[in-house]
Amino acid sequence: KHLLPRPTLDSHKYQRGHALIHGAIELVGATHLAASACNRIGAGLTTVIAPEKIELYQSVLPPDIMVRGHIDVGVKNDTAVLAGPGGATKEQIDATINNTFGAFCILDANAIPISNNKQYPKLKNPTVLTPHEGEFSKAFPFLKGERPDRAIAAAKYSRAIVVLKGSHTIIADPSGKYLINDHASPWLAKAGTGDVLAGMVTGLAAQGMDLFEACAAACWIHGEAGLNIGLGLIASDIEKSLANILKRLLS
Repeated sequence: KHLLPRPTLDSHKYQRGHALIHGAIELVGATHLAASACNRIGAGLTTVIAPEKIELYQSVLPPDIMVRGHIDVGVKNDTAVLAGPGGATKEQIDATINNTFGAFCILDANAIPISNNKQYPKLKNPTVLTPHEGEFSKAFPFLKGERPDRAIAAAKYSRAIVVLKGSHTIIADPSGKYLINDHASPWLAKAGTGDVLAGMVTGLAAQGMDLFEACAAACWIHGEAGLNIGLGLIASDIEKSLANILKRLLS
């Protein structure tokens, strides 16, 4: 709890970070979920980059989430970039991995690079990968063994923090450090909940939280929301419950 970002009375939005989220071309709802969660968990500014369907995003996103047709590197404090919720194009993935402003990278779903003959793409900036079991097996098909061992091996191999999602989510660091989050709910097995988690990690990272701790906090808070909501949960409920959870944690 003591590591969660806490703004002071004289904080302004740029000090709380600027998160960029690449908009999906088809599954715009996934981008909506990720951006809303990122915004709610405290990023000072959240911008969806949507070179296609920009007018659709402008009409469906909350008014405090900005929509742009391209990345404006001149915007102050671009601190975290997310690609993958709802699907990402090669151009979006490359723009995330190769960003020149040193932002944290969060790669979800099809944005997670796939090993080619045991050669993993070079990740230039501190990066988080958030695969479920199927995406993990596709990205690291040569890794075998128990889930913690595979997650640790993937983190060392990719030089990224790996969040292997499941009923027991493994959060592994390239150094070999890892945590297991079992604070979760079976009602989280629902479309869109992974997009919300990716947005939460992005929002905490954007505020300058250590990446490993941001992943751990996001997974625990995500699980807490699932336990609180329970039966009837849909993904958008999680974002709506974040304010009360944060109030309890930061009180």
